[in-house]
Amino acid sequence: MSAAIQSYTLLDDEDCEQRILRARETLGERLVILGHHYQRDEVFRHADFTGDSLKLSRQAASSKADYIVFCGVHFMAEVADILSRPEQVSILPDLSAGCSMADMADLQNVERAWQELSEVLDPDETISPVTYINSAADLKAFCGSHNGIVCTSTNARHVLEWCFEQREKVLFFPDQHLGRNTGAVMDIPLEEMVVWDYDKPMGGLTPEQIKKAKIILWKGFCSVHQMFQPEQIDNFKQKYPKTKIIAHPESPFEVCQKSDYIGSTEYIIKTIADAEPDTRWLVATELNLVNRLHEQFKHEGKNVHFMSPNVCMCSTMFRIDPQHLAWVLENLVEGHVVNQVSVPDDVATEAKRALERMLEISP
Repeated sequence: MSAAIQSYTLLDDEDCEQRILRARETLGERLVILGHHYQRDEVFRHADFTGDSLKLSRQAASSKADYIVFCGVHFMAEVADILSRPEQVSILPDLSAGCSMADMADLQNVERAWQELSEVLDPDETISPVTYINSAADLKAFCGSHNGIVCTSTNARHVLEWCFEQREKVLFFPDQHLGRNTGAVMDIPLEEMVVWDYDKPMGGLTPEQIKKAKIILWKGFCSVHQMFQPEQIDNFKQKYPKTKIIAHPESPFEVCQKSDYIGSTEYIIKTIADAEPDTRWLVATELNLVNRLHEQFKHEGKNVHFMSPNVCMCSTMFRIDPQHLAWVLENLVEGHVVNQVSVPDDVATEAKRALERMLEISP
């Protein structure tokens, strides 16, 4: 940790609050702060825009701001840099805020998988590579250069339907659960969705399994959503039988199968907001969001519960704190850009191709 940021870590949250507000006032329209739903409240309250990662990047790109401060994780700041205008600067308050799921698929392993698949079939003729937006920029670029595409948790089904119009198979990374849950609602049998284990030769699959597969799922997952289990639903409903279950599609297949509703964070928020008063909800997604929903809707008699009995928040999202935000903003006031996230031009060009392909086909 640099001495500069270290001095900020000694500040309490109230001091940071005042310094953030002063810096924001000084920077005015030159600054836009983006807050992902999973951010802690002390940071989330300062966001000009809140939402899912793609929505936030598009809002920032259309703003007048020179500086985009993304309170999220690294891949989100990369997307903001890719989609923003050349003169806009994308900043991540803490560069150690990564994503464990995104880290489970790297370019070297994906290129090796593509090469190994070529021993069984011609991947460029038969497979569409699809990367979840929760991935590094170079994987988005890989998809862009192989006529593939990016998806979000909102549009995954629409993207897969488009892919199957192009080719017969999909290589889906990095999250196996989103891929499997999406395939399931498209009535693709589980035996036609195989898992590629990147630690094993040929992904641990036989040539026959690869040839029969409709979707090849990367062995990746979200450490937060992985903790949810179907037994947690059963136990809760024994006490509250009328509870509605809602899950993010990064949750395991068995959890989604027991859920009444499945969808993105935006979908979860809207569904609970639109629900009848005096309803009870068990939610499979990140703790900060669930707690925020509980507070937001308790006056309507809505009881919003976190599915896991264990505390389960995104530890990398939690790295963005008021101290880092104050440090970044006060540096901008002084004319210094710290923690800029910049995607190399060649990578950004191909990644943007894959992102734009998704935006073009989205309803």
